[in-house]
Amino acid sequence: MSRRLPPLNAVKAFEAAARHLSFTRAAEDLFVTQAAVSHQIKALEDYLGLKLFRRKNRSLLLTEEGQSYFLDIKDIFTQLSESTDRLLARSAIGSLTVSMSPSFAIQWLVPRLAKFSEKNPDIDVRIKAVDSDTGSLTDDVDVAIYYGQGNWPNLKADKLRNEVLIPVCSPSLLNGSKPLEKPSDLKYHTLLHDSNRQDWQAWFRQCEVTDINVNQGPIFSHSSLVLQAAAHGQGVALGYSVLARPDIKAGRLICPFPDVLVSKDAYFLVCQQAHAELGKIAAFRAWMLDMFAEESRSELLTP
Repeated sequence: MSRRLPPLNAVKAFEAAARHLSFTRAAEDLFVTQAAVSHQIKALEDYLGLKLFRRKNRSLLLTEEGQSYFLDIKDIFTQLSESTDRLLARSAIGSLTVSMSPSFAIQWLVPRLAKFSEKNPDIDVRIKAVDSDTGSLTDDVDVAIYYGQGNWPNLKADKLRNEVLIPVCSPSLLNGSKPLEKPSDLKYHTLLHDSNRQDWQAWFRQCEVTDINVNQGPIFSHSSLVLQAAAHGQGVALGYSVLARPDIKAGRLICPFPDVLVSKDAYFLVCQQAHAELGKIAAFRAWMLDMFAEESRSELLTP
């Protein structure tokens, strides 16, 4: 036997209006217009065949039927709110699966993961490394780190940071027989490529350097590999600044030139729209955004 339920949006409007005895305040509560509240209540009255409100001396009053109905349903709304709070509290613990590229996991998240665990000991982060994103999250993934322009349909996308590509190499190269004093000196060094040769081409074009063969040097499938090759003195890489930062801070890599190549893409934290405020997902989102904001501020303060 099917339940006979009134239009639920109309019931919600009625509950808010009855609680405040004001269509205006009900509209503020529900983030709709006063006209929308009036329309919903009229629809509910038509459905029930009863008047629920009456106006007297510019005030809004409940009819006897309206008062009876409000007393019955207000407890239902209270129970629904409390049940939702309990569910969200339970969802704040347990495992959280985060999908990202292997390089982002190795270079950025893994070195910082203990900080998240200290603040959220009840959340068990599980890292799922993937070589590419499909623009949609599978059921086994709660949160993902995407690199792109933020236009993924039906996903909540928080921009973490814009990205620039920077030349990096081992400090030992500066003390070698072919010092790096200007971009044209790269003709004496091996170029290390991250997935393609186009980035170096664009960088040299920006620096107005035309006499260097960008078709030389190995190509690496992952950003972490090209950065490791550079750290081991195998050549000069054009690396993503976010991923290169740990090695630069540790002194394993240096930037021989200040010239950067601004990427059209950025790093985003994405999740399902409906899940963005759920316990453990909200906690991870807030932590990631705080970490990137903090590191951006520290970079601005670094002389």
